[in-house]
Amino acid sequence: MPAREIRAHGRAAASGATVFFDRGVVDVAGYLRVEGRRVPQHVHSAALRFRYDRTVFIAPPWSAIYRTGTERAQTFAQAERIYAAMVSACTDYGYDLVELPRSSVPERARFVVDRSPE
Repeated sequence: MPAREIRAHGRAAASGATVFFDRGVVDVAGYLRVEGRRVPQHVHSAALRFRYDRTVFIAPPWSAIYRTGTERAQTFAQAERIYAAMVSACTDYGYDLVELPRSSVPERARFVVDRSPE
């Protein structure tokens, strides 16, 4: 997982375009924390080296729309634990979190675009 995120980071940096990531290197540290595992030094170093914009948009679990399926196997309780671990990891690695509103997809997209650096 760290190697995949590092490659995606490199491709985005080389493109020169504005890129939004759904996951990143810091998420690896968050997932390890959820599992109660130590974050290895190479993951910690990668999270410090491969940086994203300081502002991170985060979507809290939303019970009204939460569904499990082939792409999402986690229960809502697990999603809440993952969310807490991601908040902790992002904060610990120096990112400023902006919570997405519980609104329609177009409204969320507009929220992100309106608050993104140019």
